[in-house]
Amino acid sequence: MSDCKDTACKAVIASRKPFYRQLRAGQKISWCSCGRSRRQPFCDSVSHEGTGFEPIVYVAQKDEEVLLCGCKQTCNGPHCDGAHNNLPGGYSEEPEHPDADIVQLIAPDEAGFARLDGECFVVSPPQPAGPDYEIHKLVTPSLGAQHQSQFYIALARGASPVLASDMGDIALWVSAGTGSITIEGRSFALAAPCGVNIRQGEGFRIEAGDEPLAIYASQCPGGEELTERDAMTGAFDAIFPERIAAIDEEARHAMGPRYFQVLLDERHGLRDTAQFIGHIPLSRAEMHRHLYEEALIILSGGGVIWNETRRARVKAGDVIFFPRKIRHSLQCDQDCGMDVVGLIHPGTNPGINYA
Repeated sequence: MSDCKDTACKAVIASRKPFYRQLRAGQKISWCSCGRSRRQPFCDSVSHEGTGFEPIVYVAQKDEEVLLCGCKQTCNGPHCDGAHNNLPGGYSEEPEHPDADIVQLIAPDEAGFARLDGECFVVSPPQPAGPDYEIHKLVTPSLGAQHQSQFYIALARGASPVLASDMGDIALWVSAGTGSITIEGRSFALAAPCGVNIRQGEGFRIEAGDEPLAIYASQCPGGEELTERDAMTGAFDAIFPERIAAIDEEARHAMGPRYFQVLLDERHGLRDTAQFIGHIPLSRAEMHRHLYEEALIILSGGGVIWNETRRARVKAGDVIFFPRKIRHSLQCDQDCGMDVVGLIHPGTNPGINYA
């Protein structure tokens, strides 16, 4: 994100949330940057006079859905960049939810899925049953996802088969264990926790070290399974030589009392996708939506995921799948807070949301 101009930070807050609009290819809009227009989020041609602000003209290059900034604090006008998350009132420090008595609490079924509104769900990966190598589906098109998949890989010892995706990029989250990963002949050490990116078409093999490996593998766009190959036959994409992403406290971005760090994105070769790690203190977010699809792994702590008519408990190890545009609120109800890892696609900024 670029730095804000001084005047942008003094604009009037017209709305704490961005405005969702559908634009046609070639459609031109004039976005209000001062916050005083009576035609929000658009300029009314008169309210900015004498303020030093000017509207921003934007022309849609294709049919698209956009979130136009309402708080006027964005560094990427006319688009929302998540700046509204740091305005007062977005998070409640009270863990109790006002609708606790009327929103149905859903328990997991025999397969470990708690199914919520729409295609939203919570799933608990199965415990390893004995084999050295296991892979389990957590998020796939057959389970309701349209833009991504996620698989849980447990490797007690030895090496996995050669895996690959011909459909899209793969982002791994190594949640436990040590070992190594070889991507088309290029080897990297693995030590949890970390993220790893594999480019579309690249073959890779995981090998366990002194401690069993537990890995969440996300594929964007998604499919029903990862491809198994007899051998690595392709080429390592040397344009993106750095594939391992570590946690870096200096790279955190604040979202009110919460924070996140983007681990993997276009810097590592991901396309219109981001993997991030975040922390949620004892708090409850207001209900909101995203234009991206998200799979969120609970690393520690616990709480409740809320939709409008259903809710479910979440704990460490669980995965929450959020379809695009589903209204939800993630609540942490433990003093120790909650740590999470998320994968969003299509999108690169996990801080952007709307009402």
